Amino acid sequence: MSTTPEIPIPRKSETEILAAAITKASSKQTYYTFRWLVDRPLVADAYRAYAYFRWVDDALDGDVGTSVERRAFLERQEDLLEACYAGQAPGDACPEERMLVDLVAHDHAANSGLQVYLRNMMAVMRFDMKRRGRTISRLELAEYTRLLATAVTEVLHYFIGHNCELPCRERRYLAVQGAHVVHMLRDAVEDAQAGYFNVAGEYVEAHNLPLMNLDHPAYRKWVYNRVQLAHLYFDLGEQYLAQVKNLRCRLAGAAYVARFKYVLRLIEQDDYRLRAAYPERKSLRAGLWMAWTTLSTLFAWRKPGMTLPQTAPRVFRLDGQR
Repeated sequence: MSTTPEIPIPRKSETEILAAAITKASSKQTYYTFRWLVDRPLVADAYRAYAYFRWVDDALDGDVGTSVERRAFLERQEDLLEACYAGQAPGDACPEERMLVDLVAHDHAANSGLQVYLRNMMAVMRFDMKRRGRTISRLELAEYTRLLATAVTEVLHYFIGHNCELPCRERRYLAVQGAHVVHMLRDAVEDAQAGYFNVAGEYVEAHNLPLMNLDHPAYRKWVYNRVQLAHLYFDLGEQYLAQVKNLRCRLAGAAYVARFKYVLRLIEQDDYRLRAAYPERKSLRAGLWMAWTTLSTLFAWRKPGMTLPQTAPRVFRLDGQR
């Protein structure tokens, strides 16, 4: 009687287990997006890519350590990235740094989307560290958003539909740029308390704007303008996503955009007054709205000749009326 030999189940590496745990604790939506939509051979690296920079960002944002120590920490991470791509990864990397070492070791293509992500996100970390305690110019703000949007978009295409042909680059990054605009509005109160000011310095100076007075009419006008910019980016970015051939990638993009569109709704309902927290975005109602919006967007994309709905113009009023 013949028996079928057992197929050994590969053991998860230390960095795979650590990365999955960090990702799940930080963002369940990201965790399950990676688990179900990322190309199967790349799931572990997707967790590593997210978790490594979650760890770096938390270390730089923390109150532990001096500014000199934070600078030294980031310089070590930058040196580690360069050493890894030079094939000279050090042997003294901590468990979190090993996530980066393993990522680069698995990246065999020149100028891959993963490498674009790693280098751009490292630049984002440096910019965040340098801007703490000061206002930033419009150009700096735009560059900050560009770096992050490029990183997130390229890594999305790297991990989901890895070998699929992509549309032209003209509008590739706009959806994520819109998400970053919303992200900076959502976190503005918390960021300001930590010394990160998400409003252009020229605007602050022109309106003599108190940085901590987020209820100031001029600040609300800034929020209104940024909300309209996010809507525009989403409208144009979705037109790009509609051309992406990989269904899983389109689904991930639609879900990502829906998540931030819901925050836009809350900001508009508050008449452009920002809050310290938006707990509604984690409610069952929000989840159902995001799911419906995601599926509706996908369905709309599949209808031949159908154009995406344009955002209706919104009028800003200081008396709370729209």
